[in-house]
Amino acid sequence: MLAITALGTLGFAQKTLVFGSNGEPVSLEPGNITDGISIYAQRQIYDTLVDFKAGSTEPVAGLATSWFASADGKTWTMRLRQGVKFHDGTDLDAAAVAFNVNRWWDPKDPTRINQGANYEIWGELFGGFKGDKGSFLQSITVVDKYTLRFTFASPIPYFPVAIGSGYFGIASPAAIKAQGAKYGTAAGGAVGTGPFKFKEWRAGDRLILEKNTNFWKKGAPKVDQVVMRFIKDPAARLAELKAGSIDFTTDIPPANLKDVQGDRNLEAVFRPSFNVGYLALNPAYKPLSDVRVRQAIAMAINKKEIVKAFWGDLGTTNGHFTPASMKSFWSSKVTDYEYNPQKAKQMLAEAGYPNGFDLELWYMPVSRPYFPTPKEIAEAMSADLSAIGIRVKLQTKDWATYLEDRKKAPGFQAYMLGWTGDYGDPSNFFDPHFASPISDLFDATGKPLDIKELNNLLVKGSSTSNPAERVKIYQQVDEMTYNLALRIPIVHSQPLLAKRKSISGWVPSPLGSESFEDIVKASPSADR
Repeated sequence: MLAITALGTLGFAQKTLVFGSNGEPVSLEPGNITDGISIYAQRQIYDTLVDFKAGSTEPVAGLATSWFASADGKTWTMRLRQGVKFHDGTDLDAAAVAFNVNRWWDPKDPTRINQGANYEIWGELFGGFKGDKGSFLQSITVVDKYTLRFTFASPIPYFPVAIGSGYFGIASPAAIKAQGAKYGTAAGGAVGTGPFKFKEWRAGDRLILEKNTNFWKKGAPKVDQVVMRFIKDPAARLAELKAGSIDFTTDIPPANLKDVQGDRNLEAVFRPSFNVGYLALNPAYKPLSDVRVRQAIAMAINKKEIVKAFWGDLGTTNGHFTPASMKSFWSSKVTDYEYNPQKAKQMLAEAGYPNGFDLELWYMPVSRPYFPTPKEIAEAMSADLSAIGIRVKLQTKDWATYLEDRKKAPGFQAYMLGWTGDYGDPSNFFDPHFASPISDLFDATGKPLDIKELNNLLVKGSSTSNPAERVKIYQQVDEMTYNLALRIPIVHSQPLLAKRKSISGWVPSPLGSESFEDIVKASPSADR
């Protein structure tokens, strides 16, 4: 009896994949999130219209099997995969996709969740919402049961990869209608077409997902269950990985690389670098309304030493907001802010602050690929700023509230955040952070910041089909954002991940999250 019980337990363990998540999702409702933690969870439940080749930003077929643009670039037609069903047994078709897109795009859509939901990511990536002057999308048409047509105000060459980003998983219309405001929460669940089905969300603890036995990709997923445990502290995640209570995890501090490599049961895994970690400076706070003050702060922070101390060889720093994979869009006039505390102090005096000023600096409560140890990094920046007379008070709050409150006027004075690209186009880095209205930076009146010259360039870049012309436009954007010093790039990191040796088939995406559908878990003896 004991032997049979042990074997049964062993079999269950092999079929359950335990992931150490660095935080808890904000929501499981597609299109109503902006954070990578939520995307990671949603990647397991939903499919997107366009997918990406494992380990790259190359688009491949997802729920859409093909797509093409009209001659003028203003219309995209997508043909859907046939025979796919949602987890609730309803059919995926063009009407279901149109239902999802309309919810994201149309503020008046009656199925939208009304409790604080704003679907901001759609507006950031597609120029606004239905009825807005700047909205790229003009209409969505169901051509036939498995064909959709998207019509835009101007050419949008990157539409397929943008709609394929992890925010835009396709959810069951029937489930959304049934659950209403509860959809995407622990009480309402989530229903997609992806490799795993929602089973349970234990707030503050874990998300439990079960194998979708009707998944349209044959032979996947490879495990029966996924448990995503919420473990904010990176040291705790590493300790649990060593103990074998989790199978794999992300965002391990670079300082722990040798620790991982020295454990015979573990393997270090590296995500391709495709991100930026930045310090945002809010002009709503009077001292920061002066560009000289913002540039002085950029000069006062010893970015090279901070990156060396916290990332070692797994991070680089420069003045560009986009990563090195987009080097062709970099301006030759941008290198990096000079580290010069004396000059920075002089600039503060010229701006009217010879004795410095008080500053609240907010740091994230969770580790992210760009800031694996945010509090310690914030302390290092605080020390540098104190050297020029800026008296820093460090602040934080829980992750969901942090993300939300930074967008409530007048916003945080200064705060840390970052971005992992959703697709391989510079618009994806610049538009969410600098297109008007800028949702988390404000002017003196409390209105979201509107930098017209910069916004006009971004609109032009998004709607220009000529590759050479787009390069010139984004080089101008690169230079302008550098000089404005509203978001100071601190690091472009190569995130460190880790797994037990019993885990295979995990191919991290440069886009920051990936499906677990191909991951295999061998017997525990494979660790040794």
